[in-house]
Amino acid sequence: MTDLSLNDAIENIYASLIADNVGLEEHIVALKAAMAREGAKEATFEPNRLAQNNRQGRKLMQSFFKKRGVTVVFAG
Repeated sequence: MTDLSLNDAIENIYASLIADNVGLEEHIVALKAAMAREGAKEATFEPNRLAQNNRQGRKLMQSFFKKRGVTVVFAG
């Protein structure tokens, strides 16, 4: 799991969000590792793929991930 690409780690986050956040903490750890390996400063997500694609849902996601050391931005 530590050898995931940044895109694979983000895909796992989408799957976790759709599945009521099952395994989300582990996927965030894997995302942070992938970001460090690839030198990324932020993770970009597509709002239309989120379980809660509204302003409140996006802000909640940004806050949750920020507390875990990941900066989230949204494409588009």
